[in-house]
Amino acid sequence: MTSPRRRFQTFDDPSHRKGPERIAALRAAMREAGVDGFVVPRADEHQSEYVPANAERLAWLTGFTGSAGAAVVLTDKAALVVDGRYTLQAPEQVDAGIVTIVPLAEKSLDTWIGENLGVGEVLGYDPWLHTADGVARLERAATKAGGSSKAVANLVDAVWAGRPPQPAGRVVLQPIEHAGETAQAKLARIREKLTAAKADALVISDPHNLAWAFNLRGSDVTHTPLALGYAIVPREDRPSLFLSSRDLAPEAQADLGTLADLAPRRAFEDALTALAGKPSKIRLDIATAGAALKETITSAGGTADMGPDPITGMKAIKNAAEIDGSRAAHRRDGLAVTRFLAWLQRKAHGGVGEIQAVEALEDFRAEGGLLREVSFPTISGSGPNGAIVHYRVTTATDRRVEPGELFLIDSGAQYADGTTDITRTVAVGTPTEEMRDRFTRVLQGHIAIARAVFPKGTTGAQIDAFARRPLWEAGLEFDHGTGHGVGAFLSVHEGPQRIAKTGTTALESGMILSNEPGYYRAGTYGIRIENLILVEERAIAGGERQMLGFETLTLAPLDRHLIVADLLSPAETEWIDAYHARVRETLGPDLDPDTRAWLEAATQPIGS
Repeated sequence: MTSPRRRFQTFDDPSHRKGPERIAALRAAMREAGVDGFVVPRADEHQSEYVPANAERLAWLTGFTGSAGAAVVLTDKAALVVDGRYTLQAPEQVDAGIVTIVPLAEKSLDTWIGENLGVGEVLGYDPWLHTADGVARLERAATKAGGSSKAVANLVDAVWAGRPPQPAGRVVLQPIEHAGETAQAKLARIREKLTAAKADALVISDPHNLAWAFNLRGSDVTHTPLALGYAIVPREDRPSLFLSSRDLAPEAQADLGTLADLAPRRAFEDALTALAGKPSKIRLDIATAGAALKETITSAGGTADMGPDPITGMKAIKNAAEIDGSRAAHRRDGLAVTRFLAWLQRKAHGGVGEIQAVEALEDFRAEGGLLREVSFPTISGSGPNGAIVHYRVTTATDRRVEPGELFLIDSGAQYADGTTDITRTVAVGTPTEEMRDRFTRVLQGHIAIARAVFPKGTTGAQIDAFARRPLWEAGLEFDHGTGHGVGAFLSVHEGPQRIAKTGTTALESGMILSNEPGYYRAGTYGIRIENLILVEERAIAGGERQMLGFETLTLAPLDRHLIVADLLSPAETEWIDAYHARVRETLGPDLDPDTRAWLEAATQPIGS
């Protein structure tokens, strides 16, 4: 008898609603360190979204498990600042009698500090967990309050009994058939950027960029194949690679050894100090480099050149092999999701639990082969849980889908050849007319992005409103971005490209993004429709500008029961029918007869 497959997700919530003891312990450590406040961001030293267990300080302290947020603990009060994705989740996890929950839309972290830090008080922070810009904002906020700020060793670590160790997972190579470009060629391009910037060296502080530049993948972080560490890439000399893990696969050891000097993570600061002391002008990534790195360089007599890591922009534009891999991954993923949706329809009327749905979808993905991980914890929300934008089901919150409810499932996979992210909202039983109206408006916004054609140089912010207009016309809105960048067997959330009010990076051919407008009625239901899209060149007869558009990569049916045909324009109806025909023609031949028959019915033209 074979042993059950290891699952990539768990459903416990050990950080849920922490009591006052941990806050009290932190305050005791603050007194010993001579500070009156301490900032606890949801971050590691690389400013990553998904962090290793030993960096989950915010969850340990407050109970909040979201992927973004920050707490400030003062001697007599504490606050947790979260954005619109977590305004419903945070009150469910955090004891508001101990920590005040502050929506970011109402007040920023800096503003709260400026209003609450006392005159003459000292605000402490860990310089590894804040960028130089972040530290400058903290300093300004403390000064505004009449106080000051101070870099200290992490005070949460000082009181966290049983803190997990630093991860040191296995490191492997990303095969050239998936990477599409050798690491030698990538490093040559990076050096060209350094020459143009007149910098002597680059510190790679973002593990995603480290993985891309050296064609390596690791296992130090859940859901994203990262190897934690740093690299120093001189403009002329041999690079140095500092990895937390020494568990390198033999082929990785040999290949990386030809590219760079390999050293343990603990040797990084000394190497950086020696380089800066020459002296040198060293580029630090303004988005991910901890303020401690800037201090190390300047203290040694070097110049910290704060700016974007050039790798970030290179990585965002996928090459032909990465695009082909993404298409293959989405076809494989579409088969799994379609099998799941057919299974859900058969099971839902008898009652399906949220955890049961997560496990079923993961099993369908595993059966397709090449699955390495899920790309993030699956959001499986029935009824009111679907209204929590980043809901994470636990054994305590698991509920069954009831007739007359909507079920939202947002999930993704890490395959050896690509990363996926898809959301589908389905009706169980008969949906209300309001549900159908809201779903159709969300779908109209989704179609507006999918069909968009725009001149080269257009940013995500310029087209974000396309997805919102149908909701705005009904006095409705959603409080998250419309789309984020996606990596190639890397992070499911990748910058700098995004479709959002903050999306200031121009979209370029080869970038992959999500298209995911939504609507959420608190306490009742949530709706989101998400496909991944590829930016591509678009020729227009008689056009005068170089134009771009999108290819939809994701393949899985939409719930036709939720579509109000009378609200659709002819062009919108045509898009839905063409998309469903493509889904049916692409996936149908590889499905079993029963699932193929279900797909045939699910993808019939609108109005038929």
